[in-house]
Amino acid sequence: MIRHSVILKLKNTLSQDNKQAFFDAVDTLVEIPNVQKFEVLKQTSQKNKFEYGISMEFDNQEQYDHYSNHPIHQLFIQNFWMNSVEDFLEIDYEKMD
Repeated sequence: MIRHSVILKLKNTLSQDNKQAFFDAVDTLVEIPNVQKFEVLKQTSQKNKFEYGISMEFDNQEQYDHYSNHPIHQLFIQNFWMNSVEDFLEIDYEKMD
């Protein structure tokens, strides 16, 4: 199992409508085959600068690679992520034996 997590900070100049469009686009990622336990999260602490999180799981590396290269994901990155996100941290984990 691979847990793919991204924490992010949106650009301060983003309008409320553009924020909503961004999160609407985030929700389309669940349509990609093999995405499991998909969650969009909001930060509750001020311990770091990141405001939101996106988390999902995959059974194996092959499924994760398929997700990364899928046209829905690629369009999301090109049309929304690049224009909306100021900073982010991506973390991919697998369970320790």
